[in-house]
Amino acid sequence: MSTFGCNFALHPSFKLQNGIAMKKILIVFAAALAGGAVSLGIYDLWKGDQKGSETGKYEGIRQTGYYVNLPGNTAAPDFVAAADLSVHAVVHVNTTVEHPETSYNEMNPFHDFFWGNPFQPRGPSVASGSGVIVSGDGYIVTNNHVVNGADKIEITLNDKRTYTAELIGTDPSTDLALLKIKEKDLPYLLYGNSDNCKVGEWVLAVGNPFNLTSTVTAGIVSAKGRNINIIEGNPEKGMFPVESFIQTDAAINPGNSGGALVNVKGELVGINTAIASNTGSYAGYGFAIPVNLVRKVVNDLLEFGQVQRAFLGVSIRDIDSRLKEEKSLKDMKGVYVNGLTEGGGADKAGIKEGDIIIRVGDAPVNNTAELMEQVSRFRPGDKVTVTLRRDAKEVTLPVVLKNRKNETKLLEKMDVEESVKLLGATFENISDAEKKKLGIESGLKIVEMEGGKLRSAGIKEGFIITSIDKKKVNSLDDLKKALENKKGGVLIEGVYANGMRAYYAFGL
Repeated sequence: MSTFGCNFALHPSFKLQNGIAMKKILIVFAAALAGGAVSLGIYDLWKGDQKGSETGKYEGIRQTGYYVNLPGNTAAPDFVAAADLSVHAVVHVNTTVEHPETSYNEMNPFHDFFWGNPFQPRGPSVASGSGVIVSGDGYIVTNNHVVNGADKIEITLNDKRTYTAELIGTDPSTDLALLKIKEKDLPYLLYGNSDNCKVGEWVLAVGNPFNLTSTVTAGIVSAKGRNINIIEGNPEKGMFPVESFIQTDAAINPGNSGGALVNVKGELVGINTAIASNTGSYAGYGFAIPVNLVRKVVNDLLEFGQVQRAFLGVSIRDIDSRLKEEKSLKDMKGVYVNGLTEGGGADKAGIKEGDIIIRVGDAPVNNTAELMEQVSRFRPGDKVTVTLRRDAKEVTLPVVLKNRKNETKLLEKMDVEESVKLLGATFENISDAEKKKLGIESGLKIVEMEGGKLRSAGIKEGFIITSIDKKKVNSLDDLKKALENKKGGVLIEGVYANGMRAYYAFGL
């Protein structure tokens, strides 16, 4: 027997106990595996929930100690298709004013005596901008300020074809104008939905800055519902500015006015109108008229020859911290009703001073610009639901909108004819009260000038024509009869709103 040798055999009871122990170990190991699998499954489900956010599928990535959520598809957006659609539907608008308006040097009348006659005709003045084809038969949308006062409007397509355009109508309150060229089967942009534009969404600006045709720039929607107070208001001319611009950082420069703001699908979402700049060139802020408002204006100009503007009949103001504290308001959401037009739509519906308007229809409104934009999409006589907050409660009221004369009717064909353009101007009948105030028996007011004989003669907007060649003028028909078959010189007499009488002579 070896000293270090060892022979032995296991006892049967030891084998049995060892087998039971092994089974217990296997059970514990299996339970551990199952627990780990369940934990991983729960983690995956939790991670999946994090991906299912309202902006789509997200992928968490590790960056220097913290997580940053990025879109699942991190590739840059592709603008090629949208740009290709847009450049062919955006046109170059060139305008000519034959005899620009001149005036005396009021500060130094001797200046004109020594340096020239202020009424001596100057050479033609030319300018340019952009426009957007919105139908295959040649209708083009642009800005009013691009074509205002023009004697001639010329359109150049992306393929270099050139046309003389007809001015169908303008709307100074939104700075929009509608043109028409005689052509068929033109490329055009489809209307998008500007309500669906989100801050941060990619957009393209397409136009002709600095006479560089077919220029495309890219940016994002920086803000919505911007009011920058650039559109002139004049209630006497029926001009009630509507500004609720889409702000973008896509580069917009002089010449882009009237061009297209499109989304990545190539849909028209706005008409580029203005820039905010201290130098006159792009500084990071561009503004476009929302296409939902553009579409309504275009439809009105086509159907009625002018815009059928609706009014809620309220005086409104934005809610700031001062007003919130002064009126003990809960928050600064909505638009504060500061006053009411007696007998207006809001007054009739039961809206009260101090109410806070928070929705028009289904659209939330959080400032005066958004409220004016929503109401401007309707016509007089339309019924809308207005939701407001009153004494911490929400109240919804049906409101029948009215026109600027506080009536529910649309302007009829006869009313539209009273505002047709003749001799480069738009005319409007005056009330008996205005005649009495000015001491006149007849009169037809010039409410807008867009070039032509009257502007060249030195006549200003607001002038009331009382007679032509000693024949009284009290209506558009009187004006037409006085000028019918007229050749040679014409003598126009009239008065301005301040009571100053004036006489103008020109040749037809």
